[in-house]
Order: sequence, then structure tokens, then C-alpha cells
Amino acid sequence: MTEKIIKTDDEWRAQLSDLAFRVTRKHGTERAGTHDNFPKAAGTFACVCCGQKLFSSADKFESGTGWPSFTQPIDQSAVGESVDRSWFMKRTEVHCDRCDAHLGHVFPDGPAPTGLRYCINGVALSFLEEG
Repeated sequence: MTEKIIKTDDEWRAQLSDLAFRVTRKHGTERAGTHDNFPKAAGTFACVCCGQKLFSSADKFESGTGWPSFTQPIDQSAVGESVDRSWFMKRTEVHCDRCDAHLGHVFPDGPAPTGLRYCINGVALSFLEEG
């Protein structure tokens, strides 16, 4: 099991942009289509807060939603899930299991092989290019 990273809001604010803090630490959402598109190169998407590797570019797909979408995490233990009842609906929130950063949501309308769509805020991720 990975050791949890726990910081105060002031410590997170010093490390993150205002938007990244609002999204990852306060369960916000960036507007669709507003985050810079990540490179098409092979690589890994990591948590912007703690650096834990979360998603592979091999599992990224264009969902048409305006947010980066993935069919699965690199390792299921890297992400946690909880019930989100905000905005008058019931959704499954996805968070980094290492630092509890809010990443986005997972929906059962994705492509094969999982049928899942991990709809992730781009500001919650950093890209690590392979090679």
C-alpha cells in the first residue's frame, strides 16, 4: 500500500495553481474544452498534486466531452472512488488514492475493453512523455 500524502490547504495552495487547487482539493471542475490538449506522444498521466502515475496514453481516447478521457487507470489501486451527489445527480467520483486529489468522474459509457469512461480534469494531471 502506498503511503498517504497529507498536507494543509496552505501547503497545497503554495504548490498548485489556483485552478488546480480548486479542482483537486475543493472538488471543482474545469470548464469543458478549456484545458490545453495533452501531446499525442506515448506517456503517462500523473497526479498533479503528488506525482502518482494514474493513466497511460495508450488508454486515452477522444470522448467528445471536452475533458481528457481514459478507459482505465494504469493500476486500479492508484485511484479511489466515492459517491458524488452534487449537482442534483448521483455520479462516481474518482480521486488519487495517494493524496485524495479530486480527478473527475467515471461513467459506464466508454469504449471497449472496459466500457468505462474516466472523465478527468486536465488540470489535475501532468504528462510524462516516454523516452
